[in-house]
Amino acid sequence: MRGLTVLGTCGAWPEAGRSASGFLLEYDGFRLVLDLGYATFPRLLEHCPGGRVDAVVITHEHPDHCADLSALCRARYFAADRGAQVPPPRIPLYCPPGVIGRVQAMEPTEDLAEVFGIHPLPPTPSSHRVGPLRLDTEPLPHHVPHAGVRLTAPGLTLAYSGDAGPDPALARLAAGADLFIAGATLQGASAEGDDPHLMRAAEAGASAARAGAARLLLTHFWPGDDRSRSTAEARGTFPGEVIAATEDLVLTFPPADAG
Repeated sequence: MRGLTVLGTCGAWPEAGRSASGFLLEYDGFRLVLDLGYATFPRLLEHCPGGRVDAVVITHEHPDHCADLSALCRARYFAADRGAQVPPPRIPLYCPPGVIGRVQAMEPTEDLAEVFGIHPLPPTPSSHRVGPLRLDTEPLPHHVPHAGVRLTAPGLTLAYSGDAGPDPALARLAAGADLFIAGATLQGASAEGDDPHLMRAAEAGASAARAGAARLLLTHFWPGDDRSRSTAEARGTFPGEVIAATEDLVLTFPPADAG
């Protein structure tokens, strides 16, 4: 399978029945997690029993994007197969350094480095080989150090803005993407005094248009907001397909209706 499963869609905190930011990308049997915010881990377990994943990428240290990394750590730390004669390899984890400090503070006895092979993402563009995927990261504006993500492999180009504000780098990050996952925390027209560290739905659409992305998946909705309004605003600036992320949604590569 080559597809993306939505684990969570809320910014800040999860609404009832939903989760905060999180995605599972599956590519020919390789399973990579993008962000693990509040309440995403139980959903991940439905697809990856025991938390058996092949890699994790966390965009930044805010808990609505990384809190359930602690749950994944515990599940793997106490897993029966860690006591085997040949224990499983550590899970590659790519994240800004602040993520480790934030999550380790919730783990006073279990060292994250025993479960994860940690690869700090620098405050500059970087490239990594992650299984069959190429991971490129780009620093993006936010309240804390933040990495935008681009994942490529034959037949797949996926970009993820995380919770970043609008920035010209998004056009490079999502250039020609089959799918651009963009945080759309805010609604309405931009105005003087806007927080430059958060993105509006219309700005997400404009970034996708500049990048020439094929599809736009909006996420990181503010709890209680009307998501149909965000979708409508993004459609006003992006001519391609706009999708409002919802928990357990699965998107395939190529799209299931292609051809």
